[in-house]
Amino acid sequence: MGLNKTPSANRIHIGFFGKRNSGKSSLVNAVTGQELAVVSDIKGTTTDPVYKAMELLPLGPVIIIDTPGFDDEGALGELRVKKTRQVLNKTDIAVLVIDSTNGKAKEDEELIALFKEKKINYIVVYNKADLISQETESTIQRPLALAKQESPKQKLPTNNNAIYVSAKTGHNIDTLKEKIAALAVTEEPKVKIVGDLIDPLDFVVLVTPIDEVAPKGRLILPQQQTIRDILDTGATAIVVKDTEFRETLAKLGKKPKLVITDSQVFEKVSAETPEDIFLTSFSILFARYKGNLDIAVKGVKALKSLQDGDNVLISEGCTHHRQCEDIGTVKLPRWIKEYTQKQPNFKFTSGTEFPDDLSEYKLIVHCGGCMLNGREMKYRYKSAVDQYVPITNYGILIAYVKGILKRSIAIFPDLLAEIEE
Repeated sequence: MGLNKTPSANRIHIGFFGKRNSGKSSLVNAVTGQELAVVSDIKGTTTDPVYKAMELLPLGPVIIIDTPGFDDEGALGELRVKKTRQVLNKTDIAVLVIDSTNGKAKEDEELIALFKEKKINYIVVYNKADLISQETESTIQRPLALAKQESPKQKLPTNNNAIYVSAKTGHNIDTLKEKIAALAVTEEPKVKIVGDLIDPLDFVVLVTPIDEVAPKGRLILPQQQTIRDILDTGATAIVVKDTEFRETLAKLGKKPKLVITDSQVFEKVSAETPEDIFLTSFSILFARYKGNLDIAVKGVKALKSLQDGDNVLISEGCTHHRQCEDIGTVKLPRWIKEYTQKQPNFKFTSGTEFPDDLSEYKLIVHCGGCMLNGREMKYRYKSAVDQYVPITNYGILIAYVKGILKRSIAIFPDLLAEIEE
């Protein structure tokens, strides 16, 4: 998969934060070498977060995010600041941009506190250095007269977490990119979708319904990523529609190690899959991939205590045109009401919108999160856990109400105890 084909959820998200007129947009353009962001001397030119998928050397495929000023004012300003805070939940590396002619402000200190609270690697960038300094071969030295006049908060940073640059002249931009790349280095093991559950030469059958909701001419992202992971392991991926699944299984000539199905046909595929073959869903695999499977398995049990009038939030990470039998807004509510024999109230969010206050909900049902990066999904699950609101996902809930959850997580035996009566 080429760098330009890398899914957004798998790209490192780099967010540029700071006050209005600190030069965030100019710095974004300087770092990327493209005119990605609108630049103006007028405060508050950036009114909404701007996202751009690109390759940034020496880092590779990234998402660059330019955010509104954190000191924006008025009712609209508050909304923009809220959107900036939401961006933090998906940011892997934060770049705090400070106007070096003014120095750090309370808003900058607040952002640094948020970076630390959310455990985001960050760098402080003092922009507009061309206005206050002169270059030498390796650093920026201020004229002696200016150095005597400056306040302590304007002193040149001497630690590795800060750098002086000029978006206008390009000074230290390459060094900044190297520092950003260094912040992305992690010692965490790379998580696999399914590769650690199978062996080379195993057969894995993927059941992918093709209906009016399916994208024309292509597979959806979780299916693409799962196929690639299977191939990288040296196993064989067999992709089939649900209508041909039974006949394909009979003709294989070799028992598959695992069957992975779209959640919408979970019940049908379970009935047609022999008990000695592991069965799970894309949604369950991606919950594990994002690090939330155990929480989701525990959360689904809240269905048993739902009462009439309880609020249930159904949240999707992507936005798409709603179909007449949309899984999120139509099928899930129907299945929940059939299982519980209650009449809860359903509320829906999609894309980047996710409530800060979850206290009104008795249960949250989230999609698999294939379009959201791992940090964003962990934030959403952590928000629910911190507010004592049970959270689960589509695939786990469907398997649970259809009576096949135990079978669906049998490949993860340590989780079976979570759903024992």
